[in-house]
Amino acid sequence: MPSMESINPSTGELVESFSMHRSEDVREILENSYQSFLEWKSLDVDVRCDYLRQVAKVLRQRKQECAELITREMGKPIKQSLGEIEKCALTFDYYADRTPSLMEPRGEDTDATSSSVFFEPMGPVLCIKPWNFPFWQVLSAASHILAGGNTILLKHSSSVPACALKIEEIMQQAGLPKGVFQTLLIDGKTASSLISSDKIAAVSFTGGTEAGRRVAVEAASFLKKYVLELGGSDPFVVLEGADVQKAAKAAVAARFINTGQTCIAAKRFVVEESLMEEFKRHFIEHTRSMKVGDPLEEDTDIGPLVRAEEMHRLGSQVADSIEKGAKVELDGGLVEGAGFFYSPVVLSGITDKMDVMRQETFGPVAPLISVNDEAEAIKVANATPYGLGASIWGGDSAHLLEIGKRIQAGVVGINGFFKPEACMPFGGMKQSGVGRELSDFGFYEFMHIRSLKSF
Repeated sequence: MPSMESINPSTGELVESFSMHRSEDVREILENSYQSFLEWKSLDVDVRCDYLRQVAKVLRQRKQECAELITREMGKPIKQSLGEIEKCALTFDYYADRTPSLMEPRGEDTDATSSSVFFEPMGPVLCIKPWNFPFWQVLSAASHILAGGNTILLKHSSSVPACALKIEEIMQQAGLPKGVFQTLLIDGKTASSLISSDKIAAVSFTGGTEAGRRVAVEAASFLKKYVLELGGSDPFVVLEGADVQKAAKAAVAARFINTGQTCIAAKRFVVEESLMEEFKRHFIEHTRSMKVGDPLEEDTDIGPLVRAEEMHRLGSQVADSIEKGAKVELDGGLVEGAGFFYSPVVLSGITDKMDVMRQETFGPVAPLISVNDEAEAIKVANATPYGLGASIWGGDSAHLLEIGKRIQAGVVGINGFFKPEACMPFGGMKQSGVGRELSDFGFYEFMHIRSLKSF
C-alpha cells in the first residue's frame, strides 16, 4: 500500500511511515463529511462556538507536544512553533466570540414589508494545505469554515502527515462530532479528483501558483467556490526618512522567519541608493547574529529546510543569480553534514533577469536592490506577477500610507511588518491568490449569502 513518510529535516532520517487512504476509505470519509454537515449546520451557533473554545483549550494544553512535532517534521525553530500553536488557539477563540454576530440576519429597507439577508453554510470544504505552517495554515482557515457550519476534509502536504493526523486528533479530543473534521492521506491527483464530487461544496487552497491555477480550473469547471492563497515575492521598501537601523533589523526578521519558508516573508529588499550602504551594513550584521542549528534548541533562529529538493532548488536560484552578475555580500549556502541546512546568503547587484527576482525564493536568501528614488522603488516593488504582501519604511506616515495604496499587494505594513491575525483579511492580488481568509470577509467566503423579502 502506498505510504507517506515523515522525515526529520534536521537529520534527513525517516521517522515514521503512514499508509495512504485507499479509494474505498476516501469514499467513506467523503460520505461521513456530508452526513455530518447536515447535523453540524443545524446546531445552534452558540453550541458550535463552544466547540471552537474547546479546540483552543486543547491546543493550549498540548502546545509543547504539537510544537515539538512541527519542529521535528518540518524544521521550524521551536520558539516559532510554540508561537504558531498559540496563534491558532487565539484564532479559534476569536471566532467563538465573533461568529454569533456574523450569523445574525441583517434587515434592509426595501419596497417589501420586511427584507433580510441571511447566511447559510455551503457544505463540506476540501482544504488543501502546505507544510510551512502545518498547524496555522490549516486552523486559520478551519476556524471560520467550521464556525459557519461547514465541515472539513483536510488534504495536507505529504511532507507533514504526522501533523495532519495530530490536528484531527486535537479536533477529536475537543469533542467535535464524528465526521466534522477529517484528514485524508492522499496524493494531489486524488485530491483534485474529489473536487468534482457532489459531496464537496468548496475548496480552500494554500500553496504554489501553478498548483493553485489547476485547482481553480477544476473547481470552476464544476462551478465550485474556491479561495486561493498563493505565492509571493514581497518587497521590503526603505525610503528617505526611515530609521535605517530599525528597518534593517526588522528586515532580517521578516526575511528569515521560518528559515525563509514563508509566502509572506520579505523577499526583495528595495532600498534608496543614499541609504543602501548603511542598510546593508546593519542587515549583514544582524544576519550574522542569527544562529543556524538544531531547531529544538530555544536559541536557534534558522533551522533546516523542509526537504533536500528545496535546499537544492534554492542553491540553483542563487547560482543562477551569481552567474548573471550578482555580488555575494554574505556567503552561505549548503551546510555540510546531516540534514537540509542552508545558511543565509545576501546578494546585491540584482537585475530582473535573475532567478531570485523572477521566482519566489523559499529559504534564507536576501537580494538587495538599489533604486534612485521613491518612484523607482514603487516601480520595482510592483514589477512582479505576485501581489501578496509588502512592507514600506520611511519618515512621513501619512505619505507612506499613500505609497502603500500604490503597492500592488493584498497586505501592507507601514514602518512595520504585517503579520496575519484573525481580525484582518488575508490574501493576495495578481497571481498571489483569489479571495480572503480570516476576518469577517474570510468567514463569508464559505457561506451562501441569501436574500428574503416578505410582501
